Amino acid sequence: MDFNQTAIFMLDSLTGDENLCTEDHWTSNAFKATANYWIDWVARADYHGRWHEQITRSTLALKLLTSAEHGSMVAAATFGLPEDPGGERNWDYRYCWIRDSSFMVYAFMKTGHTEEATAFIRWLHQRRLDAQPDEARLKVMYAIDGKDFVPETELTRFRGFRDSRPVRIGNGAEDQLQLDIIGEMMDAVYHADRHCERLSWKAWESIAEGIDWLCLNWNQPDESIWEVRGGKKHFLFSRIMCWVALDRAIRLSEERGFPGRIAVWVRERNAIYMDVQNNFWNEDLQYFVQYKGGTAIDASCLLMPLMGFIGDQDPRWVATLKAVGEQLVDDSHVFRYRVAEGDNDDGLSGSEGTFTMCSFWYIECLARSGDVMMARFLFDKTLSYANHVGLFSEEIGPTGEHLGNFPQAFTHLALIRAGQYLDQALSHEGLRS
Repeated sequence: MDFNQTAIFMLDSLTGDENLCTEDHWTSNAFKATANYWIDWVARADYHGRWHEQITRSTLALKLLTSAEHGSMVAAATFGLPEDPGGERNWDYRYCWIRDSSFMVYAFMKTGHTEEATAFIRWLHQRRLDAQPDEARLKVMYAIDGKDFVPETELTRFRGFRDSRPVRIGNGAEDQLQLDIIGEMMDAVYHADRHCERLSWKAWESIAEGIDWLCLNWNQPDESIWEVRGGKKHFLFSRIMCWVALDRAIRLSEERGFPGRIAVWVRERNAIYMDVQNNFWNEDLQYFVQYKGGTAIDASCLLMPLMGFIGDQDPRWVATLKAVGEQLVDDSHVFRYRVAEGDNDDGLSGSEGTFTMCSFWYIECLARSGDVMMARFLFDKTLSYANHVGLFSEEIGPTGEHLGNFPQAFTHLALIRAGQYLDQALSHEGLRS
């Protein structure tokens, strides 16, 4: 129920008796209407497993980051909360990232909230329909109404939390090339077509155009998921998600009978797969590297099995997961990569905390690999770092403090996914609650 509906509800309840028109009665009815709305919304969920309370809290956080008017979803509710207190890693997350929102769609579908998933898919298709004829790809992010927003600007007269500078509004990543977002979008569209609302012909035309563009452009450097400011590279994660984009488009065409250049799409999907196996696997290091020619490992590789690119027991994946554990895991927390080590310079000064969404990805990968008990131990331990109302920011610092913008959608959607998979794995093995 939005503000206008709440107001109408309260006015109706007051009609006919002027003695009821008191501030206390108005407040009481507003509280009841609000409480009833959220009780009803939570009751629609179809997850009732071991971590019902924590997963419900996370879905509520995602819902509160979703625009009731537009259906778009923002990455976080804040700006200026630093990833490195006193440092420059200060960002504005109050926008709709295609990547983050596409993963949010999956989380909503997994918890039974198909209305929110459908609303975003409609909003997403409208962005393509509103695009200019020469715009072959989606933008990285949008304002919640789908329009342009202020360019990244430093507010020099302000200081952030714990004197962190600069304080920025807007986000320069808007102009970056992030090829991976097409994969996240296509995965969300594919699952929404199966579980929410069937894809329209006009939407498919737009999708097919974008996939044709990807066939010509996947083999180029970009800034990828972490939006690095150290220069474009051929990132592993972008390759994986380009493969996902083509794979989901091919599946949609085959399952729905949509026309498309399927032979070309299959050819390019296979080319990407071979590129990853031949150029991103380091035989000496025994793991998939962050980018072509590099030696660093990156926690975004944890999505390789989660997106269906590689098997949970594939020897190359088992070795890569082991390397993640050895190089990026600190206690129960996971760094996205080691900042400024060796050939891994992201273009920013300072350090950062562990990325909590990467911690949840790691937990799910452990469970998928068969180490269910360790996955459960790490999951419960990571949950203990939530604040007093069960919410997470983007990162966890060395003393357990929350770093970065808050609450972070990516963290909560990763929690939902890991918790649900782990719950199923425990039940399958017949383990006690």
